[in-house]
Amino acid sequence: MSNEILLETENLIKTFGTFRAVDGLNLQVHAGEMVGLVGPDGAGKTTAIRLMCGALSPTSGVVRVAGYEVPAQVEKAREQVGYLAQRFGLYGDLSVQENIEFFGEVFDVPVSEVKQRAAELLNFAGLGDFTDRPASALSGGMQKKLGLASALVHRPKVLLLDEPTGGVDPVARQEFWHLLIALLRGGSAVLVSTPYMDEAMRFNRVIFMNHGRVLTQGEPRQLMSRLEGRILELDAGDQMAARQIAEDDPEVEDVHTFGNHLHLRVSSAKGPMERIPMKLKSANIPMEHMLQIPATLEDVFIHLIETEGEEYEQPTPSA
Repeated sequence: MSNEILLETENLIKTFGTFRAVDGLNLQVHAGEMVGLVGPDGAGKTTAIRLMCGALSPTSGVVRVAGYEVPAQVEKAREQVGYLAQRFGLYGDLSVQENIEFFGEVFDVPVSEVKQRAAELLNFAGLGDFTDRPASALSGGMQKKLGLASALVHRPKVLLLDEPTGGVDPVARQEFWHLLIALLRGGSAVLVSTPYMDEAMRFNRVIFMNHGRVLTQGEPRQLMSRLEGRILELDAGDQMAARQIAEDDPEVEDVHTFGNHLHLRVSSAKGPMERIPMKLKSANIPMEHMLQIPATLEDVFIHLIETEGEEYEQPTPSA
């Protein structure tokens, strides 16, 4: 990964009336790096990305894209950005080929290069057999791949993707991630917003957001290590009753359902590991297992939301 910083924000703030949608965002994305903005709906992810691509003007703070400042040099910055919005933003009545050629013209790609570039991108995105199909007739996953190809037609250095895999099937999601990994090898800087915790493991760094604020950021495994030894998995016959027993334990901080299991966040594992099985047995509740497990990013995020990051220091953006 290069040390070149291709995307950077400094104390970025956006308000709508009295509502602060983005509250002092600081981040950096280097060439060859993929960073994730992760958080629930309303966390400020979409607003942040729209500020970075110049679709919105900041209330205060600075965005730099490949060295160009937004909003002062917004046109120059936009030339360096490929942007894929949440909602399908292509022209449904145009064919796959025509959409890519149209965006090539928008970004002033020379006419002599557009067809060759379109062919390269269609092959890259696996759409070479669908050049004449109207964009509106594509599946959700294929529309996302066409959107990505159109965003790349002018060879941007920075790619901004707003929940790019929302509403597509698991196979299409996997194919999309393979395309992004290929882009990183070419030195692109990629910023992706997502509400999906399983996708967050794919990023070089994760930035957890809520209510417009950064709760914490870091490498996924670094973040998970902060809850090392503090997550227990409990599988019991009567999950509701087992949950109540777990919540009553003095060293259990929180209990959440993960599939057929309960995840217990504890201040210390030893006491709950001794007390809870005994209480379940006394209540005639069968227990399949109770064991210490590594924390997931979802465990970390739930902890952050509940504490609003108060236990987490804010590392430097370059991490």
